[in-house]
Amino acid sequence: MENNFKNFEESIKKKHSINFTPKYKEEFKTSVNEILFIAISEKTFEKLDWDIVYKDNNSIEAKRKETGWMNERWTEIITASYKNGTVLVKSESLGNEMWDVGKNSKRVKLFIYAYQETLKTFDQQALNELESEVERKNNWDDYIIPETLPKPAQTKVPNITVPIIGGLCLSLILGFTLAILSLKGLYIIVLFEFLVATAIAFVMKYLIKFSNYTDFNKLKYLLGVMIILIYILNQYFQYELILNINNLERIGFLNFLQIRFTQGFTVNKINLGWIGWIISWILQLGLTGIFLYLKIVAVLTNYIIERVPAEVVDFAFYHVVKEKSEKEIRNELAKKGWSDKRSQDEALEAIGGMQNAIELNRIK
Repeated sequence: MENNFKNFEESIKKKHSINFTPKYKEEFKTSVNEILFIAISEKTFEKLDWDIVYKDNNSIEAKRKETGWMNERWTEIITASYKNGTVLVKSESLGNEMWDVGKNSKRVKLFIYAYQETLKTFDQQALNELESEVERKNNWDDYIIPETLPKPAQTKVPNITVPIIGGLCLSLILGFTLAILSLKGLYIIVLFEFLVATAIAFVMKYLIKFSNYTDFNKLKYLLGVMIILIYILNQYFQYELILNINNLERIGFLNFLQIRFTQGFTVNKINLGWIGWIISWILQLGLTGIFLYLKIVAVLTNYIIERVPAEVVDFAFYHVVKEKSEKEIRNELAKKGWSDKRSQDEALEAIGGMQNAIELNRIK
């Protein structure tokens, strides 16, 4: 961040916000149109060293990064929206804090000051030139159509059988592992749901790559079945281990669960009764599902993008910007050696993957 902005930031009188998600917003007027507003805002965010995560015709978003003693993390997301010459600037906390100690108000006021200072560096001629430059960039007018494109890679026919078999095997392993940890009293709620989701996403990354299967709608059902199966197997393996360790007679798995319900779920010597078991299982399924959804979307998006050369994605997206139909885009790809329908599908899917990647960066 430039020194003059640092000095101004230190002089800002903070306004504190207390909420489940602290936020602060403020409006100001600007004399430029929406095209120039986005361009000036983009330069403003760059001067403030905030990471731009999204922009469209009327708004732009950035996240502010803070370096901690262990790693870097995003602390606030700042959104600036333009409407008829009025700009609404909002800053929202990204952590688990309920009191922002006035940080959101500082981000908003700093952006407004930095935007106005950046705008002052442009005279009318420079603004006209900037507007023309942005329009050319948005319309891809400077894009040079390549004479050739990299040849399509030889990919396998998508096959969901591999993720199904791999997913079932992983469910058995994770179910057994959780059973052992639970019996030893080492199970920590939230942490272990996160670890289970991480393990599933890690293995599915390679199963998806090996099978070339990217139908997210069907993968969601598979992942849902895996999560349920893991926690059912966790209980079943606990039942089997308890019988074997204590050399007890078999009483049946359903009777085992009934006994657990009767004895109740105990936390810190407090017996929560049968409802405790229900709540704990709902938390296990829900938390694992949430963690896994975010992770698997990122895994799938990365694979969809990486399997197609960037030059091909740019070529296809150029024709999207030029409002070509899907049939016309496929014809243009075929002219450059991408005549196979599956290869064309992967190129078009990669464009969607790029949009998903943008949305992932916007997650609060």
